[in-house]
Amino acid sequence: MWCRGIRGAITVEANTREDILAATQELLRRMIEANGVEAEEVASILFTTTPDLNAEFPAVAARRLGWSEVALLCGHEMDVSGSLPKCLRILMLVNTERRAGEIVHVYLKEAENLRS
Repeated sequence: MWCRGIRGAITVEANTREDILAATQELLRRMIEANGVEAEEVASILFTTTPDLNAEFPAVAARRLGWSEVALLCGHEMDVSGSLPKCLRILMLVNTERRAGEIVHVYLKEAENLRS
């Protein structure tokens, strides 16, 4: 068994608590579905937002999904000139038998432009 990283990103409509939580839940659900992840397989999740998103911690959305035993950490992305604004990123570390090439990374809304 390996610990694999599953990446995801989504843009958030506005810097509001509701929009941050809704976008986080949408992205988490899509990442879980795309990779067949069970809650007990998740080792930890790192959430980052661009500095223009600070109305709520994205980890609150994971707690609302019932993930009370998973280690969660929130932070801000580097403020790089020209980077995608209002972007939320997730790095989910999962214990899995899947090979790295079998992992499905999920990019939604304007964040689709981050990967070709």
